[in-house]
Amino acid sequence: MSVVGDTPRRAVPTTDTATGADAGVRDLTHTGQMRKLLVTAVSLVLITSGATLSSAGAVPSVKVVSQQTITQNLTSPWGMAFLPDGSALISERDTARIRRIPARSPGSPAVSMSRAPVVGTVSGVVPGGEGGLLGIAVPPTTGSAQPAYLFAYFTGRNDNRVVRIAWDGRRLGKQTPIVTGIPKASYHNGGRLLVDDDTLFIATGDAGVPDLSQDRRSLAGKVLRVDFDGKPAAGNPFSGSPVFTFGHRNVQGLALDDAGRLWATEFGTSKADELNLLLPGRNYGWPIVEGRGSDRRFTNPKVTWSPTSAASPSGMAISGGNAYVASLRGEVLWRVPLNGTRAGKPVAVPIGERSRLRTIEVAPDGRLWLMTNNTDGRGDPGPRDDRLIRLSIGE
Repeated sequence: MSVVGDTPRRAVPTTDTATGADAGVRDLTHTGQMRKLLVTAVSLVLITSGATLSSAGAVPSVKVVSQQTITQNLTSPWGMAFLPDGSALISERDTARIRRIPARSPGSPAVSMSRAPVVGTVSGVVPGGEGGLLGIAVPPTTGSAQPAYLFAYFTGRNDNRVVRIAWDGRRLGKQTPIVTGIPKASYHNGGRLLVDDDTLFIATGDAGVPDLSQDRRSLAGKVLRVDFDGKPAAGNPFSGSPVFTFGHRNVQGLALDDAGRLWATEFGTSKADELNLLLPGRNYGWPIVEGRGSDRRFTNPKVTWSPTSAASPSGMAISGGNAYVASLRGEVLWRVPLNGTRAGKPVAVPIGERSRLRTIEVAPDGRLWLMTNNTDGRGDPGPRDDRLIRLSIGE
């Protein structure tokens, strides 16, 4: 792991008293799925296959109040991050480019446009399989001030790594590696980034070597927590280590709820995908356990999708007490109600189409931005793919 800079920042880990027993498992077979199944059929598969449920009664209905395409013709888009002025940055996995969708005015949503302008290309990216330019994140600033840099996770020649990239408000600048040596492979590269105050969470995959997930000396199959210089964040559960949680197969979704609890989505094999509540130092079980189990060494998921063709969950956003999960193979946007440390039954959001869905984020105006991912080599792209879709969702 490479460290840059000499001013470590304080960070307080998200802690919680929720209990758990067994958890996290993932495997290598998430191939694309043609858009054939009905949303209702997918919902039936999920409900009859034992998703973790809350004690709540009837599942609420979901409706889309408004839906608008924000931009189109993106190439294998992956990450999304909003700047303080309301504009959005989008990373493209296979081109290594970052695009910007400008805002109308400070704090307003971005305007619609057929193609988003490129603000720079990240150097050192070696795309292949599921690897390439993956997640991006922006540190917090005061008011509408632009950040001095942003973070990017990418697959290089020899590893996956996280870099800090200078940002002048218009173009990308100098790259500084802050975390290196994350194992890479054609599959299971993780790649999601999440900023929490002055710390950075990094989701990594097992790189096709499941046993690495249980080895705390390896950066594979983990969720890492570091400061903005790449050093292990203060308060981490293992002294001198960036490891926050371990026993993961391939985490691609990270989001904080209103109480600061960290949630993660994780790919399973053919048995079960997972939604996990991440607690410091916990072991989520892969490759020993997939889905729920009874071994108390491991922490159980809060929700599972079985079989994995119903989901293959990638990005996640939390808004209004609900987790919104973008699914690739399932081609469904799932809404999962959250109640403290508990999660209820997932419900499919009727967005009116079947597409592989990679990323979802909450925009500054509170609406959801959803990214399709039909050009990633496993989908069935249409003439305008890939797209960003802006959603307002109600009951």
